[in-house]
Amino acid sequence: MRRRGIRRPAPTSLRARAFTLIELILVMTILAVAVSITAPALANFFRGRTLDSEARKLLSLTREGQSRAVSEGLPMDLWLDTAQGAYGLEAEPSYEPTDPKALSFTFDKDIKVEIVNLKAPGTGSSEPNTSPSTASIAPSPSNHPNLPRIRFLPDGSFGESSPQMLRLTGRDGISMWLAQARSHLHYEIRNRAN
Repeated sequence: MRRRGIRRPAPTSLRARAFTLIELILVMTILAVAVSITAPALANFFRGRTLDSEARKLLSLTREGQSRAVSEGLPMDLWLDTAQGAYGLEAEPSYEPTDPKALSFTFDKDIKVEIVNLKAPGTGSSEPNTSPSTASIAPSPSNHPNLPRIRFLPDGSFGESSPQMLRLTGRDGISMWLAQARSHLHYEIRNRAN
């Protein structure tokens, strides 16, 4: 008795179902060429992402500092140690010697940070001042007394000695700027100094 409708596939040879060694080598060669062409472009992409990520992290820390100053009613300092590649946020130590919410970060090793004061406090000069050692610092208590800092006051404004701009430069020479907004109410990221 024969069953109808059920057919078995005809046996196929192994050669028809498998790849040959030549085909595998050809595919691997094409993949190697594609990777070697796209690798430099991807490396530049990720370096650019590092600069953007650092700028955004610093911007978010300025917003947190301003928010904490207003909500806690205490001056907050965002200090910048450009020589060591570190920065952090803490409450002014005149009210409490230590801040339990203090934060500290380090910049990526390929990022260079410069402090730029376009107008020194108390002067009408608009000459750029890019030297971190000559940045004006208000005489107020600090755990980092000789470092430039952005000072957030309890009314939400910035201290007069706060830098107007910070320039972050990546390994490839591309810069991003963290600058006070034209309204002087917050900081913003810019791709150019103006």
